[in-house]
Amino acid sequence: MNNFTFEYPYVFILLLLVICIYKCPLTLKKIIFPHIHLFSNKTSFINKEKLLYSLILSSMIFALASPIVYDQKNSSKRKGRDLVFALDTSGSMAESGFDSENPQKRKFDALKELLASFISKRYNDNVGVAIFGSYAYPAIPLSYDMKSVAFLLDFFDVGIAGESTAIGEGLATALKILKKGKAKEKVIILVTDGYQNSGAVSVKEAVQRAKKQHVKIYTIGIGDTSSFDANLLKLIAKNTGAKMFAAKDVKMLQEVYQEIDKLEPSAIRSKHYLHKQNLFIYPLTLALLLLFYLIAKQKKEVL
Repeated sequence: MNNFTFEYPYVFILLLLVICIYKCPLTLKKIIFPHIHLFSNKTSFINKEKLLYSLILSSMIFALASPIVYDQKNSSKRKGRDLVFALDTSGSMAESGFDSENPQKRKFDALKELLASFISKRYNDNVGVAIFGSYAYPAIPLSYDMKSVAFLLDFFDVGIAGESTAIGEGLATALKILKKGKAKEKVIILVTDGYQNSGAVSVKEAVQRAKKQHVKIYTIGIGDTSSFDANLLKLIAKNTGAKMFAAKDVKMLQEVYQEIDKLEPSAIRSKHYLHKQNLFIYPLTLALLLLFYLIAKQKKEVL
């Protein structure tokens, strides 16, 4: 279904100049319309010269307002990548001290804030979230509505999936979410602060599944390097053609997200209009035709 709108509707304030053609004092008209002598002194009900000027000016203003038609249905057909976050919600994520500016803030709360900021820039991707602790479950299905994803993130908390760390199940659940996506590029971002110590799916098995599905897995270990299995995270990333990161505080995690944003850039596309067609040429053409007619008419009267 095609929709019609103007990209710059505020330009219509210039239509006040049309009123000025009829109502402004003569001195002001000379400033705005230098060729005021073209206006007829006739007092007939319809002044043809003034009407012609009004049509030319109105057509130019309509062209400046940039009328467009666009297909709203296509806004749901994104061509970016499918991106799923596998988030660790085990008990250790409740630890504080991760944010130096706010030492009382829990690690998981700082993670959610940075994650919301990161996904707000993923204009062209479909984003989903898998939660894992002692077990895992799909928390947010793939969606291009980043505001909704950020809103739903607030409902998750430490311990919501148990106190242990089932990294293998977290990855397996993220892969299930990705199966429903249609993008050619598929990425998982695994964020954890612990060691694999729970779950029915091994990390090795999950990585093998990811390789079969051609899914990259970026891994992020947060907190002290001794608190998470750095070697395991490196193997996961290496075996899927991705990269491993370590972030001991909020600042480093922010830098990690910036690095991932460079490695997996999201093409910026208009959030409002897809497949738009500009229509300004039509009112502009009308204005030019009327202007040429006015010039021809003026020359004829001089002769």
